[in-house]
Amino acid sequence: MHDHEHAHGPSPALSRPEQRKRLAWTLGLAATYMVAEVLGGLWTGSLALLADAGHMLSDVAALTLSLFALWLAERPAPAARTFGYRRSEILAALANGTALVVVAIFILIEAWQRSAAPPEVLGLPMLAIATGGLVVNILGLFLLHGGRDASLNMRGAWLHLLSDALGSVGAMTAGLCVWLFGWSLADPIASAVIALLVLASAWTLLKETVDVLLESAPSHLDVAEISRELTNTKGVASVHDLHVWTITSGMVSLSCHISCRDDTPPATLLGDLQGLLRDRYAIEHVTIQVEPKDFEESVEVC
Repeated sequence: MHDHEHAHGPSPALSRPEQRKRLAWTLGLAATYMVAEVLGGLWTGSLALLADAGHMLSDVAALTLSLFALWLAERPAPAARTFGYRRSEILAALANGTALVVVAIFILIEAWQRSAAPPEVLGLPMLAIATGGLVVNILGLFLLHGGRDASLNMRGAWLHLLSDALGSVGAMTAGLCVWLFGWSLADPIASAVIALLVLASAWTLLKETVDVLLESAPSHLDVAEISRELTNTKGVASVHDLHVWTITSGMVSLSCHISCRDDTPPATLLGDLQGLLRDRYAIEHVTIQVEPKDFEESVEVC
């Protein structure tokens, strides 16, 4: 006996249309200031500004990819794709995390090369341009804040902006040091700090994304505990073939086989198990096969 519930868990803080709208606004801000930072970095000779601009370029790519993934995830599901294109958001998060790693490695290499012979840097213009970058990133973080827990896709975009905001702070600090003290080495040091912050963001995002793609159990759920609770439900003789995984952010699925006791109506047992999984673990996309107590043994004999 099977039951298929297709609720997708708690509703996200922002609707998908609102997520798209905010992503589009943030994309426009990031793209505009990215050009300003590239020109400013070339003018002032600052690697930290160019690094921040490179990171902002990855922001623009990430936001564009996130917008596309949101659009694709809502496309009608063809017959061959029973879950539709929902995993496109996870793939977008994976691409964003990978891009963060590439940007960070590039910045670290360049910072190492510049540390040996720091070039002349215009401190005050560098400070002013980096401050503008911070303002843009704060605006973007504010726009995406309500949706960062809605999906890994939105969280990836938000993390891009957060690490870029921290990078702007690093560039501002370096600009201040160059302007006040003439310490040109502050520029490559700030660049390296920016790269490490980017790597930290990328690691968290990639780990969560890979867990979803490997169909690992969500980190907030204890599979052993779920198995015990199912087994302890009145009328259950045993539980086997239990699987818990995530289709996409906010859509947890569970499947299992339940051996029921002879005196238990399967329909009653199924309702009890559904209620347990829904109320205690917020799992609503459930497939349960209810079998007679000796069903597994009889199959093995055959």
